[in-house]
Amino acid sequence: MPAQTVRFVPIIVAIFLGTFLSLLNTNTINIALPVLQKEFGTGLDIVQWTLTGFLLALGTAAPVTGYLGERFSYKHLYVASLLGVTLSSVLCALSWNAPMLITFRIVQGAFCGFMVPVAMAMIFQIIPSKQQPIAMSVWIAASTLAPAIGPTYAGWLLQHGSWQWLFWANLPLGLLSMIFAMIYIPYYRMTIPKKFDIWGLLTVIVASSALLMGLSQGHAWGWLSSRTLLFLGSGLLSLGLFVWRELSTDSPLLNLRVLLNLRFTLTAILLSIVMVSFYSGTLLIPIFLQSVQQLSPLDTGIILLPSSAAMALLTLFVGRLYKKTGPMPLMVTGTILLAGGSLPLSWLGVHSSAGYTLVWMIVRYLGLALIMMPAATAGMEQISRELTGHASSLQNWMRNVVGSFGIAIFTSLLAARSASHTAELTLQNTTDPLLIPPLSLTMSINDLNFIATWISLLAIPVAFAIRPSKDSIREETKERSSKAS
Repeated sequence: MPAQTVRFVPIIVAIFLGTFLSLLNTNTINIALPVLQKEFGTGLDIVQWTLTGFLLALGTAAPVTGYLGERFSYKHLYVASLLGVTLSSVLCALSWNAPMLITFRIVQGAFCGFMVPVAMAMIFQIIPSKQQPIAMSVWIAASTLAPAIGPTYAGWLLQHGSWQWLFWANLPLGLLSMIFAMIYIPYYRMTIPKKFDIWGLLTVIVASSALLMGLSQGHAWGWLSSRTLLFLGSGLLSLGLFVWRELSTDSPLLNLRVLLNLRFTLTAILLSIVMVSFYSGTLLIPIFLQSVQQLSPLDTGIILLPSSAAMALLTLFVGRLYKKTGPMPLMVTGTILLAGGSLPLSWLGVHSSAGYTLVWMIVRYLGLALIMMPAATAGMEQISRELTGHASSLQNWMRNVVGSFGIAIFTSLLAARSASHTAELTLQNTTDPLLIPPLSLTMSINDLNFIATWISLLAIPVAFAIRPSKDSIREETKERSSKAS
């Protein structure tokens, strides 16, 4: 697409609105989990599927994005996804039990799963290369502004209304996003796929679903039980079949050959590691504040607001820093901050101050701001325009599926560690029985935050391995030469 036909600001606004809507639906439900437990009279292991199922659908839909975008155009897929998110929000609001809400959240997650990789693909296919780091900063800002506003926004809705308003409120934003997308995003098509890879779709769905079920229910069923081993085994087998299918067919659902680009593969691994640590925080801290410290959803959202706001604000400047330093220094610094902010959150006490939680959440989120945009941009900028749809789909699939696995495992471990600490405290007989539940839950959350710290540290050597591309070095040299002359 010729650069002179691109209207940068309107296109970015259209992409910003859709991305914001998609990720707002990921973050608002976190703070509502305790509310949904009381509303439906069920346990965390059930209502967490409103988040885990959403993330699984989010990740499973991503591999189809490349095919659908090429078949129907990325603009039409983006608009259709916005419509799907809006309609599924209505169905979520009308749900009267947990299974219905989980079902429609999975549908909503599937449509949101198209939007994020489509938005990224359009940036690298429509926006001129010189403006792509700035466009990615704005896009990542939408990704961080949603978590910044989400908890406080959700808390306010829950305190002054009901959980249904988390979904009714999507309607005006969804309609506005569709109008902007239809008017300002240009229609284009780069390639047309020969056929649809149905076997690739089936194997990736079975792989993702079976692995998630095995990991999330392993504690309840027993990790060595036949049921757990069956799900994990069939999931791994299906994953192997999916990889084989995509590498052997001439019209793959997801072109895995983009993984031959080492830089892309390293950034995808880095983002997957970071997502596990990130989602652990979004799951554990709201539970601590509401279930242990008995804060209202609104108060919880207010405590979480500054950290996400700081992340969104820093992200707006990371694009300029990226041009000067390249990805590696930013990502190394970010992973150190992420780990450094996670470790103190493994020292929480039942009566820890809100300020303590707030400060270390800010440190964590500043780290994320320095990781997300550089990693996403560094991975995509060496991919040809024709393959950016498949690359963005693969990157988001890995990130979201690993994130959903992380939530499932952390939820399972939280239940296991809570039961273990409760038994220990009961045997010691030195604690007031009324204090045992909040104390055991706090100790369990500390255990998991400590695990999240070590997971964050795994990203540091990966970040060190990601170097500036030759093209960016050439451009920087040219800019310096022109300034000198």
